[in-house]
Amino acid sequence: MATQATITISTHERAEVDRDVYGHFLESAFFGNIEGGVFDEGSPLAVTGHGALDGCRADVIEACRELGLPVVRWPGGNFTSAYWWRDGTGPRDHRPRRLELAWGSEESNRFGSPEFLAWIEAVGTEHAPTSAYLHHSARSVEDAVRWVEYTNYAGTTEMTGLRAADGHPEPYDVRWWGIGNEVYGPWQMGHRSVERYVEDAREHMRFMRLVDRRLKFIACGWEREAYTEKLISGIGDQADAVSLHLYGLDHHLTDPSETEFDDVVAQSVHFEQTIAEYADEILFAAERAHLESVPSIAMDEWNNRHMESVELEDPVPARDGGFEPHGTGGVEDRKRVNRHSPRTLADALMYAGVFHAIHRAAGHDVPVTMANAVNLINANGILQVRPEGVIRTPVFHIWHLYQNLFQPLAVPTEVTAPASWRRLRLGADRQDARGYPRRTRPAAVSLLDVSASLSHDGRTLTVAAINRSATDAVTTRLARAEGTLPDVATCHDLGTEVTDLFQANTLSEPGACALRDRGTVTLIGGEYSFPAHSVTLLTFAL
Repeated sequence: MATQATITISTHERAEVDRDVYGHFLESAFFGNIEGGVFDEGSPLAVTGHGALDGCRADVIEACRELGLPVVRWPGGNFTSAYWWRDGTGPRDHRPRRLELAWGSEESNRFGSPEFLAWIEAVGTEHAPTSAYLHHSARSVEDAVRWVEYTNYAGTTEMTGLRAADGHPEPYDVRWWGIGNEVYGPWQMGHRSVERYVEDAREHMRFMRLVDRRLKFIACGWEREAYTEKLISGIGDQADAVSLHLYGLDHHLTDPSETEFDDVVAQSVHFEQTIAEYADEILFAAERAHLESVPSIAMDEWNNRHMESVELEDPVPARDGGFEPHGTGGVEDRKRVNRHSPRTLADALMYAGVFHAIHRAAGHDVPVTMANAVNLINANGILQVRPEGVIRTPVFHIWHLYQNLFQPLAVPTEVTAPASWRRLRLGADRQDARGYPRRTRPAAVSLLDVSASLSHDGRTLTVAAINRSATDAVTTRLARAEGTLPDVATCHDLGTEVTDLFQANTLSEPGACALRDRGTVTLIGGEYSFPAHSVTLLTFAL
């Protein structure tokens, strides 16, 4: 049964959406992210004869170039806090093998700075270059300075000689640097108080900038008001952005129901509320500190965590994609994250909602200017890599839709649509010790989530609509506040032909849940029916 809604778009008020919000994340030693993913020495699909790029999967590079990667964060994540970058330089066969303390594995260091930066150059295109975002532990100013010297300095020093010996005589010109990862957490090496972190971060940024004054810094943020107050008053005048980490919770592995689907896709509302609250906290703290400039938000870790029973054996990647069947466990069992659970249609709709939240925040004094989904490769990533090939998951197609088909200027939309009053799940940060939502928040969740955008020349309008309903289409009248809207548009959509709400893609069924090009569609009387559990992009020529 179809329901009714209206969308009214205004194109006078415009806000630029930073391209880096469609960014990515790689973490060493993390469930096939690097070794067995980006880097797979000995694979017949790996590059050979290209120096530092040797061992990198050519099909992964091709998929990344196809999509376009605006920015990639590396080497982590939790891995960052104990990592010494010098271990990953010099001849590969002479590099030390270390016990790494984030994930309890052994790090070979065969993929280090020269490999990552060579890979960044390889995945970028002239039309869409890729930027490196390097993350330092902020535990040693000397170490941080030498890393910048290795990557960016143009003189003749020991570090530039090391870079040349690693195959890159010219500077890499790395602009983005992270200063510490989740230092507020005792799970990090280098955990410290916000007061201590502020002192350390100021010193790191000061001396790193003496090597290269063009550096841009992302400080370790946390959406806790007392922490934010001290962070912004202490280094808000030095940092270009502060980080925000957000994760959703998904229980479909034990409860693949419509109710679970509803809870998963609604979580983007929680993301939007958190972004708005955090932006206000940063702005008000900057005003109280009388800062002339205000750092933006870098949501440099975000994703949706698929939970499963701890009673099960550890999941094992399946050659066709996803993981080998190993049971479901009890619904009430204590839960853990399944790192090999593939991205689904429900994830795609949730991710689209997060992008809509970022678009709507673009006009704030503290916008989101970078976002990096965890992860790009394997480990719940956008791409799944197997010995025989690469799987483009449903969220890969969501990235393509918003990054390559959506326009750069966000414009306001007024939406009237059916909504449900529900207990909104507040993501993984509010889970209890058993892995279940510890807190919820009452919220009205619209069935229709809409984001519209305009090209710089004002001649192309795109309207993206998420229909969160698991079962019903939403028939909608579209209008433009200033003038008429054309009655024809080109159409791309995802999910319209899918019957499984948690559908994933595999090597044998790569297009089970993918973006479809519908060509030209006609809006009779300005109406369009958005199918159930789908994301639709309509493009109008104005």
